[in-house]
Amino acid sequence: MSEATPQQVSAIPQERLVATEIPGPRSQELHARRQAVVPPGVHSVLPVYIERAHDSILVDVDGNQIIDVCGGIGVTTIGHTDDAVVAAATEQLNKVTHTLFTMTPYEPYVQVAEHLAKHVPGSTEAAPYKTLLMNSGAEAVENGVKIARKFTGRPGVAVLEHAYHGRTMLTSSMNHKGAPYAMGYGPRAGDIYRAPNSYPLHDGLSGAEAAARTIAHLEKTAGAEDLACLVVEPIQGEGGFIVPADGYLPALAEWCKANGIVFIADEVQAGMARSGSVFSIEQFGVQPDIVLSAKGIAGGLPLAGITGRAEIMDKSMPGGLGGTFGGNPVSCAAAVAVFEQIEEQGLLGEAKRIEATFGGGLRELQAKHPVIAEVRGKGAMLAIELTKPGTLEPDAALTDRVIAEAAKRGVLLLGTGIYNQGIRFLPSLKMSDELIEDVLTVIDESLTAAGA
Repeated sequence: MSEATPQQVSAIPQERLVATEIPGPRSQELHARRQAVVPPGVHSVLPVYIERAHDSILVDVDGNQIIDVCGGIGVTTIGHTDDAVVAAATEQLNKVTHTLFTMTPYEPYVQVAEHLAKHVPGSTEAAPYKTLLMNSGAEAVENGVKIARKFTGRPGVAVLEHAYHGRTMLTSSMNHKGAPYAMGYGPRAGDIYRAPNSYPLHDGLSGAEAAARTIAHLEKTAGAEDLACLVVEPIQGEGGFIVPADGYLPALAEWCKANGIVFIADEVQAGMARSGSVFSIEQFGVQPDIVLSAKGIAGGLPLAGITGRAEIMDKSMPGGLGGTFGGNPVSCAAAVAVFEQIEEQGLLGEAKRIEATFGGGLRELQAKHPVIAEVRGKGAMLAIELTKPGTLEPDAALTDRVIAEAAKRGVLLLGTGIYNQGIRFLPSLKMSDELIEDVLTVIDESLTAAGA
């Protein structure tokens, strides 16, 4: 198989093309090979094997051009193989690929930390935030909890219903879902306390009412004085792209401040400009103690950040933080390019454009298809919740049928919610209005074909 040149990748037309059945014959052949050597626990939403990609289009080994509305679950926020990201990573590859920052440091790590300090709500010269870089979202969560425990001297970790934080022992214990992330994998981590969240469609509570319920539950089950941190996704990801009621997060942050609890914003999926601000927590008027970033931070390369108030981050002793590949120089160079693209190309505004065009189109579909109980989200982080008509009962089977129908038509979609009751949309911030209209047409067709 010949490799695509950068010019060929960039020249991929930004349009949908169904050349064969999906999956096509070459993908089916590769899938048979995969099943012989890869365990079924490493599941793929769509067994279509991708050969190259650019911006919003995936080209599979059969020549199909598939519109990617998932972005690697929020990773390729500024598009696949972004030219600036590829150039920055390539340049760094020709300089140095690894030394280990805790052995002999390098500038790109410092540059990423500077960008994060600039964009995290609450960070100022008088009250700076500092950053530890790691590899993945789960590592960011693990280290955020570790740092909070060190700072407070307390063991307890509070999380919310419908939360998703990762697949490691600690993070899978923090998730709302046991299956498939924790069930059967042995004992789960202790000192984790799960509280009701704000889910306006289902609970009908104001932000203040939902916060009072959350706080009362935690005070009763954990005790504020034993909690090191409260870990919150400002907009929940795997849980259903749930946007809390106004006032909910500020009330939780105030309670944390009053009780010496570290407020951690898990921005792994919602962060890096996806919501229309660099970090979604900014839109809720909260200045978190620690912000966690990953996924979209390096344009497809593995990188994660734990960015916190200096007095919290400085509590750990030298050597207490780090990891062999954390803050790899090539990933850091790519991340610098991502931050520069966000600023230079006005991508926060593009996220708001997508919210208007895509979100508006989804609301039009809601009027046509009663199974869409709600359209929600911010920026280019949108979702629809599918229920049985006239009820709020989740319809997971319908979700699966719609996703399967869209795949046949060349659009990659992804389910969401603890009951698989919704479909989430994580398009590139550079997705054109024309592609959005095509995606909406396919969703409409898929809902009809699925019997909705």
